[in-house]
Amino acid sequence: MKEKDHIAGAVLHWFDQHGRKDLPWQKQRTPYRVWVSEIMLQQTQVSTVIPFYERFMAQLPTVEDLAAAAEDTVLHLWTGLGYYARARNLHRCAKQVCDAHDGVFPQDLTGLQALPGIGRSTAGAILSLAMDTRAPILDGNVKRVLARYHGVAGWPGQRAVSDALWSHAQHHTPRARVADYTQAIMDLGAMCCTRSRPACELCPLNSGCTARALGQQSDFPGRKPRKEIPLRKRWLAVATRAPGEVLLQKRPDSGIWGGLWAPPEFDEAEGATEWIANTLSLSPDVCQIDAAFLHAFTHFKLEAHSVRAHLGANRALGNRVECAAGSLKWFSLHPPPSVGLPAPIVRLLARLSAETALRSD
Repeated sequence: MKEKDHIAGAVLHWFDQHGRKDLPWQKQRTPYRVWVSEIMLQQTQVSTVIPFYERFMAQLPTVEDLAAAAEDTVLHLWTGLGYYARARNLHRCAKQVCDAHDGVFPQDLTGLQALPGIGRSTAGAILSLAMDTRAPILDGNVKRVLARYHGVAGWPGQRAVSDALWSHAQHHTPRARVADYTQAIMDLGAMCCTRSRPACELCPLNSGCTARALGQQSDFPGRKPRKEIPLRKRWLAVATRAPGEVLLQKRPDSGIWGGLWAPPEFDEAEGATEWIANTLSLSPDVCQIDAAFLHAFTHFKLEAHSVRAHLGANRALGNRVECAAGSLKWFSLHPPPSVGLPAPIVRLLARLSAETALRSD
């Protein structure tokens, strides 16, 4: 049999010598633990995921624990990982597994893919890694290995390219040692067949690799067509009060920062100052507009200004305010709130905490 027809043997031999075997989700391997790791690893590096995964598992060790947890608890544990729709889908999925499947994950592709946030590759990973069932995967690392090895040109986001890669993934997935093979081909992409400067001399597939033979490793897989990334400007109404609290609003479940807590957001500075004046009975003149901070999302860049107002101890408002735009709540700055917060808001609150500490000295 030609190497092109079957690569599993070479990949497994390499894995036995060089593969990663001590990752947290490889221990006490269950469908729940594998599933959480796969969701966290989407568009996120292993080194970044590990501490988040360990904290998450320490607090929510079972699917029942996750299903019963408050959304704010789940989003707080996710704070800093980004792509928060993953966390919301994770929570929804856990509830569905418990409500519709008695806490047991389906053991087939169709059943798994019917759950929120689980696509074909994640379902394949759960089946192969946790249930030792033959099912291909096609995450970013595997796409890169197969695109280079077989010379599959084009961006994997295109249907024809994706179909070709899935066909190769299906063909190469063995029936024996399927869990090891699945981990092995992911490791190969992460450790050897890297996006830049691939270590071709160490790769077990180098003799049959089309991209290497052409000297065009950087051309495979094809890159997503570039679009100009737009810049959005926003103004955040940042209200603080003595002795050290900040007023935050829970955002709607859909959209950027869905379900997270953040200062109310406006398209213009005047909108933020008027909101502060109307909501907190303060003069717009007390508002201070800070220099912008920048944050990059996948599809746009955010330039945000804090419109600041501080209430003295004699201006105690209710601990919770309801308004048409959503729920508002005062949170302590030290310690920081144990709810879901966008990463730039975490940094903003840290600055506010330091300032209020100085103000109280």
